[in-house]
Amino acid sequence: MEIIIPAVIAHGGAGPGPNRQENLEVAVQKAANILKSGGNALEAAVEACVILEDDPVFNAGTGSVIRTDGSVLTDASIQIGDGRVGFVIAMEDTPNPIRVAADLLDEEINGLTSEGARIWADNRGHQRSKVAGRSPEGQIGDINTEIMGDTVGVIARDSSGMIVVATSTGGCSFRPPGRVGDVPLPGSGFWAEDCLAVAATGIGEAITRALLSNKVYERIKNEEVSLEDSMEWGIRTLISPEHSVGLIALGSTGAGIGVANTDMPWATWEAESNG
Repeated sequence: MEIIIPAVIAHGGAGPGPNRQENLEVAVQKAANILKSGGNALEAAVEACVILEDDPVFNAGTGSVIRTDGSVLTDASIQIGDGRVGFVIAMEDTPNPIRVAADLLDEEINGLTSEGARIWADNRGHQRSKVAGRSPEGQIGDINTEIMGDTVGVIARDSSGMIVVATSTGGCSFRPPGRVGDVPLPGSGFWAEDCLAVAATGIGEAITRALLSNKVYERIKNEEVSLEDSMEWGIRTLISPEHSVGLIALGSTGAGIGVANTDMPWATWEAESNG
């Protein structure tokens, strides 16, 4: 019987910004602790993503950027390798949209948007809380920091072989309130199937046009190309050089890996094999 070793990988957004590597490692450690204690990949991915949403250094949840009309809108998505998926788009007053997306996994519908998503979340007891947001100048509450890359993402694998990808974002500054990026779009910002998952970050329009996550997934699966080579292929051949983009991926064995054409903090953990 094959022994599956739990693992997790996370990224903190593509593009320049404040140093956020240590912050990212806190989330990875949270997921690792859950997996080491026998928790499943779904719990690990969600709870790690919540930590990133709650940390204002990241453009997700609490640290989400302000759009051109002054609104702060959050997106999130989650997918399990067995095909279940949930995503929410443009939610107001939602610091943890990943929890709402996760609640859609076992529903008949897959995705919700804007006011309808918020009403659905209210009916299920999800926190409604004003998100102050980050101005284009980098101001958020008492924190003064540069704008950094968009999106946070986590992929977790547990000992049963379950693999889960979770992503969350506040979108992009200087974008209108109705704008939809890659994060909540299956195949674009994320894809998980069987025991392989990919998540993207960076310029959402470029990622969406390329259907980047799914195409990289298919290359890994069908051509048996390594995670790193497949991600480098995707960024090099499917994305224009002027667009900042990064990817993380995790398969059925080994640790996860991250590749980007710009700055992208990422961190990974894999449990020790007991032989």
